[in-house]
Amino acid sequence: MQVWDEKQWLQNLQMRKTTFMELCKLLSAALKCINTKMRPALTVEKQVAIALWKLATPDCYRSVRNQFGAGKSTIGAAAIQVAKAINSLLLTRAVILGNVQDIVDGFAAMGFPNCGGVIDGTHIPTLAPDHLAKEHINHKGYFSMLLQAPVDHKGRFTDINMGWSGKVHDVHIFRNSGLFRNMQEETFFPVWKIIISDVEMPIVILGDPAYPLLLWLMKPYTGSLDSSKEQFNHRLNKCRMVVECAFGHLKGHWSSLLTRLDLRESNISIVVAACCVLHNICESKGETFLAGWRVEADFLAAHIKQPDTRAIRRAH
Repeated sequence: MQVWDEKQWLQNLQMRKTTFMELCKLLSAALKCINTKMRPALTVEKQVAIALWKLATPDCYRSVRNQFGAGKSTIGAAAIQVAKAINSLLLTRAVILGNVQDIVDGFAAMGFPNCGGVIDGTHIPTLAPDHLAKEHINHKGYFSMLLQAPVDHKGRFTDINMGWSGKVHDVHIFRNSGLFRNMQEETFFPVWKIIISDVEMPIVILGDPAYPLLLWLMKPYTGSLDSSKEQFNHRLNKCRMVVECAFGHLKGHWSSLLTRLDLRESNISIVVAACCVLHNICESKGETFLAGWRVEADFLAAHIKQPDTRAIRRAH
């Protein structure tokens, strides 16, 4: 790390040195350790580097251990400790609704008026849980937890909802989320309405056809479409590409989310939330997203192994 150039920093830890050092400074209060008689404590920089390396690569603990000269238990503990520190100190600062005027103007430039965000969900592969394994198999045929999140016009998460098993339908998760309650109570966005063809329109979020049609949630038309409905769908789908791109960048940056997370079930949500925070930090800092990361992410996503049916039977 002492001799890396900017390209090596980006390739190895997904961010430039300046962003990395700023992150270490923000986390130092929670990560500073005291030396013991047995061994010196890991520095804040080394802890953060270990965590970023583990999150950014599908490498096993042995590979990460060889890179940093630390034991397997130390690697695992450092990754979780850094993830918890990120959530404790940075989650409410990084995953927030930004300037609403800028967001609305950004989506208006894409063709959709008075839009405050786009929502979707993505599956995070996991190992089979010890109990009720069948309940965690999603419609694609593998064990997962679902991350559901809205994004702004720049692909930054403005809210996250994590922890539901992959079998649960998106709409059920959505209706039981804090975002849904806040939107119903008109507390997520400011009360900001415009008039379109004599119809009063509040700030809305956009979703795919799986989501319900609500006063504040727009989704595409289905069935036979005339030209105006096709144009509506075209503009809505153009905005929806932002959330698809955001999930692509999230998993491309932090490709451990594309492998079966070898973590306790209680730690999976912690790690995924930390990755969302890191995603927002990288997007806000204008960090480069390398094309090779998306290629690797697509390859990993296409080679997720199907669940072992014998394990499912044993679980029953």
